[in-house]
Amino acid sequence: MGSVITASAALAALEKQLHPRYLRLTEREQIRDLRAPGHSLRAIGRALGRAASTIKREIDANSGPGGYQPYAAHRAAAARRPRPKGRKLLRESGLRSFVQDGLRRRWSPEQICHALLQEHPEDRSMRVSVETIYQALYFQARGGLKREVQAAIRSGRTRRKPHRDPAARTPRFTDPMVMISERPADIEDRAVPGHWEGDLIIGANSRSAIATLVERTTRYTMLVHLPGGAHDAETVRDGLVRTVQTLPAHLRGSLTWDQGSEMARHKQFSMATGMPVYFCDPASPWQRGSNENTNGLLRQYFPKGTDLSVHSPEDLEHVAQELNGRPRKTLGWANPAERLRDLLTT
Repeated sequence: MGSVITASAALAALEKQLHPRYLRLTEREQIRDLRAPGHSLRAIGRALGRAASTIKREIDANSGPGGYQPYAAHRAAAARRPRPKGRKLLRESGLRSFVQDGLRRRWSPEQICHALLQEHPEDRSMRVSVETIYQALYFQARGGLKREVQAAIRSGRTRRKPHRDPAARTPRFTDPMVMISERPADIEDRAVPGHWEGDLIIGANSRSAIATLVERTTRYTMLVHLPGGAHDAETVRDGLVRTVQTLPAHLRGSLTWDQGSEMARHKQFSMATGMPVYFCDPASPWQRGSNENTNGLLRQYFPKGTDLSVHSPEDLEHVAQELNGRPRKTLGWANPAERLRDLLTT
């Protein structure tokens, strides 16, 4: 009877509906199928709408003597998933004894972890992270073993100390952002054409996307096709550069975007197009209001929860033309296409 219950629980774990951030069995099958002909991690990631690092971690964690097997990988992931997990160093084991011995010899947690790798290179059960050792020590301090913990930790502290000021914001990208507060006034008042607002509209389960560009003065819209719906920083950069380079030089003024990770290559975009990128403050969509309004209109054509990768560049061009032909109250009932034509012919 007990084995039946255990088997049922295991089956339930495999079939459980998971958050989209977890890989599904169908995705693991795709990884196997794409690896067989030798596709790169980045190419597999683009096909799945996942980061290449996610694909690498999945393959590294779940490859055995027979290579990567999706069904075995899915079972292993389900077995690792249950929470709460028992603390590794609270139960008697060879790992616990090794760590305790290292601490008695006044080794740091990092030194202990490296020693484990050297002395037990093939034994996966003799693995523990630096953070797990610290967590175990501070857990003991909360339980009353303060003096012993002070002796084991070189700083003598029995409480964690943040490594940085929690009020200090971590830089979003490697290349520094120029914030919207530094954007020139002539862009703000829409007096000079050629300044654009941009964003992504996202498809079902964040697996596909279309980039949108709206010119602030005319409200003219351009839709950027992203191959396969991929929206990593490199794909978005290439799509934006390709689209913006179709514009005449006097309409390449600037681009305003939010702080999404898809704009991590903003400096490369600026170098290729000559357009500076200004970034909105966090959680401030009104700072690119024209784009937000346009994205709402676009949902008539691209409903939420649908796969956006099925739309071809020709489909996007058709939608953009239709949207640019709509009369706009804010333009005195002219349409964006007419306003842009006036700019191109003057």
